[in-house]
Amino acid sequence: MSKITATVPDSLLEALDAVATELEISRSTLVRQALHRYLDDYGDLNVAIERLRDSSDRTMNWHEVRKALLDTS
Repeated sequence: MSKITATVPDSLLEALDAVATELEISRSTLVRQALHRYLDDYGDLNVAIERLRDSSDRTMNWHEVRKALLDTS
């Protein structure tokens, strides 16, 4: 496993330490988890943006989505 160094404002470090203490995990574990979630979300966001930009990709209105989700046949 590699190490990285990051500079953060004191207020962010205090918040990080408070959450790590509350969760009973190390600061490093919390940072790893947060980065992993952020990168997953970032990837999902990029996929969503690509789909929105694809003019050939059909969009559905709320009624169509609701019907598709509730249709059990």
